[in-house]
Amino acid sequence: MSRARRSRTEANPRRQILLLKTAIWAIGVTPVVWLAVAFFQRDLGVNPVEKIIHIQGRWTLVFLLAAMAVTPIRRLTGWNRIIQVRRLVGLFAFFHACVHFLAYAGMEQLFALQYIVADVVDRRYITAGFAGLVLMIPLAVTSTRGWIRRLGKRWQKLHRLAYVAAGLGVLHYFWKVKGDTFWPLLAAVTLAGLFAVRLVYRRKSRRR
Repeated sequence: MSRARRSRTEANPRRQILLLKTAIWAIGVTPVVWLAVAFFQRDLGVNPVEKIIHIQGRWTLVFLLAAMAVTPIRRLTGWNRIIQVRRLVGLFAFFHACVHFLAYAGMEQLFALQYIVADVVDRRYITAGFAGLVLMIPLAVTSTRGWIRRLGKRWQKLHRLAYVAAGLGVLHYFWKVKGDTFWPLLAAVTLAGLFAVRLVYRRKSRRR
């Protein structure tokens, strides 16, 4: 293979990853920008704060489940380079979770610590959501290559907490909604499917 052809072959997958990361950035930033513009233009209905909290919570689950789907997609398709976008997707999940919590704590509770603590203790859906956010903090902090090298095999064990965080997020969503449970149930089915794929590949690896 000539040097020019080889460079084009190597550049094509890099371009695919670059385009994919660009799309992830666009999808990750757009909801926050849209909500900010709609809020200041008063286009979010009679309860804009609740709508912001709800939309940001849904995007948190979308990105968290998407981050967990990267490895199954890689195994099912053989496209190994997709692993390069997992950190970015996971960080957007954490970003939306933080915006979700800050909208609740700042816009709804006005950072009144005593009311926030009371909600976390007394209201089960807030307890589950807050626990999920806390679990996402070490995942975001240790997502860098430096932490992956430091932790070694322990890094994979630590990042299994993503399943726990996602499960708590689904519970938080399900307990929060009153009548329409379609989206939280869809998230629960998606999470169960991702977990099933993980178990299947773990059993195969043990047999090998």
